[in-house]
Amino acid sequence: MDFGLTEEQSIFRDSVARFLGDEYPFDQRQRIVAGGNGFRDDHWRQFADLGWLAASFPEDHGGLGGGAVETALIMEHFGRFLVTGPYLSTVVLGGTALLQGGSPAQKDRLLPPIVGGETRLAFAHEEPGSWQNPAYVTARAQVSNGGYILDGTKANVAFAETADHIIVTARSAGEALESEGISVFVVPRDADGLSVTPYRTQDGGRAGEVALSRVKVDADALLGAEGQGLSLIEAVLDAGCAAVCAEAVGAMWAIHERTLDYLKTREQFGQKLSEFQALQHRMVDMYMACQLAQSLTMDAVAALDRGVRQDIRQAVSAAKAHVGRACRRVGQEGIQLHGGIGMTMEVPIGHYFKRLTAIGLSFGDAAWHRQRYVQDQWTAN
Repeated sequence: MDFGLTEEQSIFRDSVARFLGDEYPFDQRQRIVAGGNGFRDDHWRQFADLGWLAASFPEDHGGLGGGAVETALIMEHFGRFLVTGPYLSTVVLGGTALLQGGSPAQKDRLLPPIVGGETRLAFAHEEPGSWQNPAYVTARAQVSNGGYILDGTKANVAFAETADHIIVTARSAGEALESEGISVFVVPRDADGLSVTPYRTQDGGRAGEVALSRVKVDADALLGAEGQGLSLIEAVLDAGCAAVCAEAVGAMWAIHERTLDYLKTREQFGQKLSEFQALQHRMVDMYMACQLAQSLTMDAVAALDRGVRQDIRQAVSAAKAHVGRACRRVGQEGIQLHGGIGMTMEVPIGHYFKRLTAIGLSFGDAAWHRQRYVQDQWTAN
């Protein structure tokens, strides 16, 4: 991904590529995802030492002063190498929630240890039955003795088991689907009444169901204003959506490159498969899908750095609407052009397709984002 990068950003991108090329080959990746946490603690510490955890945070909180571009560069290469771990949940989702909703005291307390690799976050918003609607929150937050008591269940919380704090959404007023009354809280992972049921995901990651049973938090656990959390939630989800679009771009380019290499080496009827015109046309179609996904993702990343909310919604939805379709198309083509070997666990193509399938369903699928894009256009006109 290169859209007029500065010299520093280009150097940063190349350093990410070199490190992952050395430390994260496919066989090593398979051993990592088979392990207990789905990532290695020493890699996480190296991410901190290399500045990856600090890249998108302001300098006054220990960051390097970057933004969405630096996040996209990291996520693209995570896609190319199928990296798993709590980067998205900690830096992108948790970091956005803190930067946009946190008080100065909350930022001072949490951002420096995140940058230093000492603290990891999880973002617990999705609930059973929510089906992509960010206003669907049934977990409750009851005011009690100057603080809050939280009750409810959250589903599909990425890397919840290894988080030090979990950012939880809950209703302090109203009913499910109402835009008002949603609040956001930072809850310690070891809080009494909070339990996590962890599981492995099909794409090699980790997630968990978070249960809250009369979890008591102080008033300073609240992020932003009470009952006004929906706009913060949408900002977090859009940042996450742009990040996984960048990850998908990296994964799709990896599929394209691996498939092209395979066609250049495999022979049939005395010819390289790459010499068959029908297969050349299919490779060109894959290439165009990757290029369009990259262009739309770059537009979404640029919108995030500009910070205009309506532009972000439009650009993110445009990107995800295409990326969601392209994930399926490019993944299927990669497997089909590899033939039967593409379905085996020993070949990376199928693992890329698993991750692309998960991305396609994350943060709203293609149909949901098409609908949001059209609704926003209609409202604007």
